[in-house]
Amino acid sequence: MAEFTMELNDDQKQVRDWIHGFAADVMRPAAAEWDEREETPWPVIQEAAKVGIYSLDFYAQQFFDPTGLGIPMAMEELFWGDAGIALSIVGTGLAAIGVVANGTEEQIGTWIPQMYGTPDDVKVAAFCSSEPDAGSDVGSMRTRAVYDQAKDEWVLNGTKTWATNGGIANVHIVVAVVDPELGTKGHASFIVPPNTPGLSQGQKFKKHGIRASHTAEVVLEDVRIPGSCLLGGKEKLDERLARAHERARSGGGERVKNAAMATFEASRPAVGAMAVGTARAAYEVALDYAKTRTQFGRPIIDNQGVAFQLADMRTQIDAARLLVWRASWMAVAGRPFDSAEGSMSKLFASEVAKKVTAQAVQILGGNGFTREYPVERMHRDSAIYTIFEGTSEIQRLVIARTISGMPIR
Repeated sequence: MAEFTMELNDDQKQVRDWIHGFAADVMRPAAAEWDEREETPWPVIQEAAKVGIYSLDFYAQQFFDPTGLGIPMAMEELFWGDAGIALSIVGTGLAAIGVVANGTEEQIGTWIPQMYGTPDDVKVAAFCSSEPDAGSDVGSMRTRAVYDQAKDEWVLNGTKTWATNGGIANVHIVVAVVDPELGTKGHASFIVPPNTPGLSQGQKFKKHGIRASHTAEVVLEDVRIPGSCLLGGKEKLDERLARAHERARSGGGERVKNAAMATFEASRPAVGAMAVGTARAAYEVALDYAKTRTQFGRPIIDNQGVAFQLADMRTQIDAARLLVWRASWMAVAGRPFDSAEGSMSKLFASEVAKKVTAQAVQILGGNGFTREYPVERMHRDSAIYTIFEGTSEIQRLVIARTISGMPIR
């Protein structure tokens, strides 16, 4: 187990600089165009695939970094480049991780390549969990999966929402209810292959920020998929459901729920790292502007009112990064989040991103309010971090319940 460190090693620095170069040279010049177009930036994704950033191998290498810093480092640099384009590049990873974490070796080998395609013919994948009435409250999920034993097929019906790449994906991973009596423990994940009848794109959302990332509803109407498309297989599912029923009868259901929450907690630092990247980008623009913009015969950074804001911005960004790195290291080291450190990192970094980008707009004044300068876009993009992967309110609820041991509502 690697010791916690605040210093990247030489290999990590080399990877960081490589990603930063791609973000600076490819993503940033394209950011304003794709934000305005509100379309998936396929040419940029293709460039990312050609250099090896858009691939499962790349994310696997970062994920298995023994220090735990590979993923947060990569996320920070990509989202420093542009949040919307970065989300288009990393969005497939959500679905891929779902398959790797829960699927069989055969499922991984069959479906992961189809999620990414090739550098000459890139594809994307979508992870579909949220629903119109089941966002933070996953227990309200209504999408159903019913097993047709005679045909060895699963039949899916329901509507998913807020799905990154939803409807345009080559492969969709859909979370559905298979045993309503078990609540959240009665859910399972399914692979919906390309061109499966019954799956369609619903509403495509026109968003405040991250506009280069495609977000839409996914409608499932009598979608029939082979039994082999249940992640992990039916035997494993039946065993899990049987254990859940037994625990429910013996009063042990709460322990299962907490274990699932701990797994969900471990993914949150990555979102915190995204927020740090956006905040750092806005801070750097504001710092450069304050040093070069003159008013009353001197750079505006000579005024304490501006300089102190920048000091606070940098301090908050560094504090957010440290919380993200701590939680990331704890996750890879197997340390329990006894104080909900995963939620802490996501909560603080998300709030910092909103605050820092707003301060950057203020420092740039009228220029910051125009689309001629990138802080306007960064400020719009930052709003998503306090919403997705659990709102700030949900993060505070998780932290409060964890530190108190009380069922706070």
